[in-house]
Amino acid sequence: MSSNVKILLVDDNPMVLGMLRQSLSPLAIVSTATDGADALLKAVDDPPDLLVSDYRMPGMDGRQLVEKLKSRPATAGVSVVLLATKNDISEKLSQQDPADDFVEKPFFLKDATHRIKRVIDKIALEKMARAGSTNGVLRGSLSQMNVIDLVQSLEMGRKSCLLTLTNEKERCEIYFTEGQVVHAAYGSLTGDEAVFKVLRWMGGNFQIDFEGKTTVQTTRLRTQGLLMEGLRLLDESRRDVGQTEEEDVLLDT
Repeated sequence: MSSNVKILLVDDNPMVLGMLRQSLSPLAIVSTATDGADALLKAVDDPPDLLVSDYRMPGMDGRQLVEKLKSRPATAGVSVVLLATKNDISEKLSQQDPADDFVEKPFFLKDATHRIKRVIDKIALEKMARAGSTNGVLRGSLSQMNVIDLVQSLEMGRKSCLLTLTNEKERCEIYFTEGQVVHAAYGSLTGDEAVFKVLRWMGGNFQIDFEGKTTVQTTRLRTQGLLMEGLRLLDESRRDVGQTEEEDVLLDT
């Protein structure tokens, strides 16, 4: 389901640019640029919510592009994902913290899309909170953002809150402290098992109370560990019913 998040995608490789645009278009509003100078002009004219840019490009590289955008009031708040090699990330980029996330090259298209989607969902949730929250409470449908996306977004945003999920007569409460799930309750289930149970929900509603707090600790795994184990269990259940994964594409620039 496409969100109202605007992405500016920048890469000097036409094949990579085209495949990433095709992969991200169902998730957001995507515009493209083939170099840093073109991207800067487009961003100034129509500020994006998220910049996804190759790091090494002729002329203005990704880091210079980010610096110029961050220096302008209209684009200072743009989120950034950089596509870079492992050496560039470890030696030049991570210490200066110019990006919200990195995609290490070479990358599989599915993996890159998944990492970028996490940032898209975080931005979408923040937009929903600004537009629709009342008294510190945000309400929505799981058709807008599913359980996994919600949990990832709250983790990335380091939110402290109570996430309440309802599906017909079922109800689950998940408490977060600075993005980490600390307590969950679903019927007689608590902790990790309660979270695993609701990750597979495909319908229902959610409510986020940013004033919700707890002193109870029932989860053993950190948020990313909960998601990884929950996804593993989901994959096992899908294999049991004969579902197969689509082929992936390895991209290098």
